[in-house]
Amino acid sequence: MSFPWFRMTLLGGGLMGLGYLLMSATVPTPEQTYAAMSPDLRRKVDANRAARLVREQTIKRQMEAQVSNDPDAGKPIWADQQNQR
Repeated sequence: MSFPWFRMTLLGGGLMGLGYLLMSATVPTPEQTYAAMSPDLRRKVDANRAARLVREQTIKRQMEAQVSNDPDAGKPIWADQQNQR
């Protein structure tokens, strides 16, 4: 007796599809979650988002400043190893 590969593949795919459909039907989107929050929590979330964006912009500016000051910044680290030996 051989193993029913085709039937098991269909059954596994059907179970995964059912799980995905259940998840998409029951889990709220980020917009729905944000809309369901109280105004106090929304203010905290907005403050955290703004702080994160400021941090990301600061890091990006620092990285760009380092790249513009270092002429070898665009080279790979291993590109100059033979000359140093």
